[in-house]
Amino acid sequence: MAGAPAPPRTPKGQQKGGHRMFAASDDSAMMKQIQATHSPDGRVVDVKPILGLIESIFRHATPGIDGVLNGKHEAKTSSEEKAYLEAFDGVLEALPFIIQKISCEISCKCSGGGDAHGTTMGIFNMISAYSWDAKVVLALAAFGVNYGEFSLILHLCPTNHLAKSVALLKQLPDMLEHSNSLKPQFDALNNLIVAMVEVTKCIIQFSELPTQYISAETPPLSTAMTHIPTAAYWTIRSIVSCASQIASLIGLGNEYMPSTTEAWELSSLAYKVGSIHDHLKKQLALCYQHIDEKRHFEAYQTLVRLFDKIHLDNMTILKHLIYAKDDIQPLVDGTEKKRVILEVLRKKTVLLLISDLEIASEDIELLDHMYRESRSRPENQFEIVWLPIVDIDPKSAAWDTTHQQRFVVLQKSMSWYTVHHPSILEPAVIKYIREVWHFSKRIIIVALDPQGKLASPNALHMIRIWGTVAFPFTKEREEALWKEESWRLELIIDGLDEGIITEWMAQGAYICLFGGEDLDWIRKFTNAAKAVAKTANIQLGMFYVGKSNAKERVRRTVTAITSEKLSHCWNTPTFFWFFWARLESMLHSKLHRGKSIENDPIMHEIMTILSYDGSDQGWAIFCQGAGLEMARAKGNNVLESMEKFDTWKDDAKQKGFVPALHDHLRKKELDTPHHCSRLILPGIDGGIPERVVCAECGRPMEKFIMYRCCTE
Repeated sequence: MAGAPAPPRTPKGQQKGGHRMFAASDDSAMMKQIQATHSPDGRVVDVKPILGLIESIFRHATPGIDGVLNGKHEAKTSSEEKAYLEAFDGVLEALPFIIQKISCEISCKCSGGGDAHGTTMGIFNMISAYSWDAKVVLALAAFGVNYGEFSLILHLCPTNHLAKSVALLKQLPDMLEHSNSLKPQFDALNNLIVAMVEVTKCIIQFSELPTQYISAETPPLSTAMTHIPTAAYWTIRSIVSCASQIASLIGLGNEYMPSTTEAWELSSLAYKVGSIHDHLKKQLALCYQHIDEKRHFEAYQTLVRLFDKIHLDNMTILKHLIYAKDDIQPLVDGTEKKRVILEVLRKKTVLLLISDLEIASEDIELLDHMYRESRSRPENQFEIVWLPIVDIDPKSAAWDTTHQQRFVVLQKSMSWYTVHHPSILEPAVIKYIREVWHFSKRIIIVALDPQGKLASPNALHMIRIWGTVAFPFTKEREEALWKEESWRLELIIDGLDEGIITEWMAQGAYICLFGGEDLDWIRKFTNAAKAVAKTANIQLGMFYVGKSNAKERVRRTVTAITSEKLSHCWNTPTFFWFFWARLESMLHSKLHRGKSIENDPIMHEIMTILSYDGSDQGWAIFCQGAGLEMARAKGNNVLESMEKFDTWKDDAKQKGFVPALHDHLRKKELDTPHHCSRLILPGIDGGIPERVVCAECGRPMEKFIMYRCCTE
């Protein structure tokens, strides 16, 4: 076939030379020739409907050699093709003339086996006034006309006398007779047509890139634009070669003897055009990435600006955070289990529950209790919306059945509103949540007031400490609630008492809360404390509160304590978790308000208990009734104090049991100054404190980093 590229010497050379073939085609002299023909005059061509029609022609004209020869071709029109036909009215206008002109050029030059490069450059000269995407579409349309007419004759030959007569005049070979020998030619032709269409689509996609996010001077688009003329050249050059292949059939009659070289030449071109397409696709992907980054940055900045403005209601903020369009119902009502629109949140206080797919069941249980309780208090009404922030793209293949099932299970467990799927949350929103609201892994609850103003960047701590009393979850409300608090037993066990501790307080009994997981120490301590109570003739209630982040070990300890009747303890595992979660939230709340153990007595006590929990020992707190005075110490000290009650029992009679124990423990600590305290601050959102002092000695503590994948 005239003008076809020379075949590589070996298949190996062809396989390795894809990028080299593309680079070789970008010959500077040839590029100058092509660029010299390019003189666009600004005319606009709506290329997509035309390309849709061309694809329809190729789809019906090349169903495969068996369909052509055996009459199996089905000319059904798809809904997509119908849409293109409907959109096509008025698109062509003055274009049929240029399409016909190119068609004639192809027919005349290819019939005589002329120079393929010369024919290609002749076509470029005809379409000099058009953009690059219009050039390839017009050339492809011209070839589509020729190929469509040729295909019609082949399809209708067996049954239509007119088609049979035309075929005889053109002296086309008998397709049925030469079906085996023609199959390689038709397969190669079809493959090249597919490659040409794909490159054309790619060129069109470059022309459609939004200029407000990427300009022709901006990499990677500027890089891609240098290759567009080459891609256009080889697409039109391939059109010429396809036309030459078809023209070679005319006038040969039944003596036609196709050679394998013709099929190979088309295959070689298909490989070259395919390589060009692969290269353009990579550049296009980089362009899309650049555009996405620009769009996400713009959306991110929009969110930043919106939170700095005052709004009449919360809908503007919520639409930008959850879903801005009106084409779907983005929320699921957890109570009714049905899809709803964002309007259900208008002018309401909204708590955004933000987590990944590993949210603890205890957190869900706590929020469910609070949410249902709020339904009976119209003055404290608020709504919760779950926004799942996941590390993988929910729109990608990585979001598999396991992730979807986990999401559905969590969604069904929530009685409040949830987004119907994580994929509706935009990347800019996720970036804002991570960077501005400091979400990493542990859940946060962002409170928005009825106007969409940020009330609290994390109301979770207020909720754990005070529940619905914290409504409307503002910083001012948090400040006011802390002013009403003091370090007392009620603050420690608020919301956790199942009746027994309240009864002890009402009776004025002495109460001991203790924790840890050393069962041997627990046995010694509880027996020693009961013996002291008997000797001192006081009523002592003992209550075990477990250890943080040790669910299974605490469960085993509780089983032993209950069976041996060593102490009272909670029957519900969630209560152990909630006890420590509340203490942690108290610490978070104090830290965020700039408090320290030097200027805040409550924070001093919270950090002391948390440092006890961080050690390998047990610990205990003693108080009387709901009194403010407490005595507390780590395991060995408090156990020894119980075992040596005789040394301070006289002080207990004079000062009272708790004051005497407090003085005895302080003196003991002074006599044994060496100690080792650990304070674990789990999930400090918003940053790690630079300076934390020991709650026992007041010296700055050394900071370490700990990674943990489980709670046992």
